[in-house]
Amino acid sequence: MGIVSEIEQKLAAAFQPSVLEVVDDSESHRGHAGFQEGGESHFNVKIVSDKFGGMSRIARHRAVHAAIGAEIIGRIHALALDISDRS
Repeated sequence: MGIVSEIEQKLAAAFQPSVLEVVDDSESHRGHAGFQEGGESHFNVKIVSDKFGGMSRIARHRAVHAAIGAEIIGRIHALALDISDRS
């Protein structure tokens, strides 16, 4: 299973989002720090869930990182997050 699928499964289970998009954006970082041949180093995540209501931006980011888990976070170089409680 690839990292995109792992991230999708963990975020879907934790937040039951109405929108969840996980994109491996590694190729656009070729030649930059953290790039790995074969991808799976840079990711863009868009997630919309009612569970983020009332949370600060930092709390939302922390919740997403916690849901993804240290094991996956440790295997990637960059994670860009677009988090909202409404679409």
